Amino acid sequence: MIAQAFEKQKTLDRIEIPPRILLGPGPSMVDPRVLQAMAKPLVGHLDPIFLRLMDDTQDLLRYVFGTQNQLTIPISGTGSAAMEAAIANMVESGDPVLVCINGYFGGRLAEMAKRYGGNVQTINRAWGDVFAPDEVRDALDKFPAKVVAIVHAETSTGALQPLAEIAQIVHDHNAIFIVDTVTSLGGIPVQVDDIGIDVCYSGTQKCLSCPPGLGPITLGPRAEQVLTNRKMPVISWYLDLSLVKKYWGQERTYHHTAPITANYGLYEGLMIIAEEGLENRWQRHKLNAELFWEGLAKIGLECLVDLKYRLPSLTTIKVPIGVDETAIRHQLLEEYQIEIAGGQGELKGKIWRVGLMGYSSSEDNVQLLLGALKDLIIDKQ
Repeated sequence: MIAQAFEKQKTLDRIEIPPRILLGPGPSMVDPRVLQAMAKPLVGHLDPIFLRLMDDTQDLLRYVFGTQNQLTIPISGTGSAAMEAAIANMVESGDPVLVCINGYFGGRLAEMAKRYGGNVQTINRAWGDVFAPDEVRDALDKFPAKVVAIVHAETSTGALQPLAEIAQIVHDHNAIFIVDTVTSLGGIPVQVDDIGIDVCYSGTQKCLSCPPGLGPITLGPRAEQVLTNRKMPVISWYLDLSLVKKYWGQERTYHHTAPITANYGLYEGLMIIAEEGLENRWQRHKLNAELFWEGLAKIGLECLVDLKYRLPSLTTIKVPIGVDETAIRHQLLEEYQIEIAGGQGELKGKIWRVGLMGYSSSEDNVQLLLGALKDLIIDKQ
């Protein structure tokens, strides 16, 4: 048995990972500078060098989020951990929570809120649609919620949700506004302070072009007040931001051993964004997305979402009648080394999801994928 296990281990050690062009909904391709940063020597999580890096990372995150919020940190966990942290810290048992669902991740927000004891009500839109401000106002008039949660960039549909008017409505009803920006932060304007978002979270593996594993989150003054005035401690000890912020703040109180190399990578990824400039980065994502959409139209492929609400970082393409969407994805991977994804939930088998995020958002990748889709779908029909 030991010899067999050893032989198996030797085989695993020889596994080689082929290069891929990651154009799915995440992870996106990682900038080589980020990979180089993650290869730097390990230090302790309370080493003065690492503490300085933590401070600088927080400043860079504030820049990318568009906020002055003091409580702005990367959760040691993926974007889903940041999502759960947002819910766990804002929702107590019995709290009325309104969740806007127009895709898979709105549904996940509702499920998390229920698990934390929230009295959850939902408003729903067809997958691919967005919410009008009046829908949220009407829902809050009927159901005065403590917390309202919505997805800015719905990864399952490619829909971009306008936020400014809804944020005002939420505040007019004295509610906390939680926004998911997992597929928008770093690629599309988020602007937490200007919009008035109380809790905003994201992930590192999409427009930030870092490996998955950290979940940036920021809490504004109204959200911090809710956290301070909780009747009961946050149920999740690990995600309790009243504890975590003491490690990221001046106290440097031990909470957990931070993933050092992941934070190296995030710091470098944020530095790259700062060097490019947020406005330039947003424009690059916009131009490459428009180039892709124009190319799709030329070869006869349709997008799911109306142009007005189409997400620049993630495009959903309708699968033509008679085309095997899974087979096309497999061919793209085997023949072109390109990864795209299929649909989730009620869109499974009906769409492809193409991410042009961060380092993956380039004209070369757009033209390569368009050529491959034309070859595999159009020319072979």
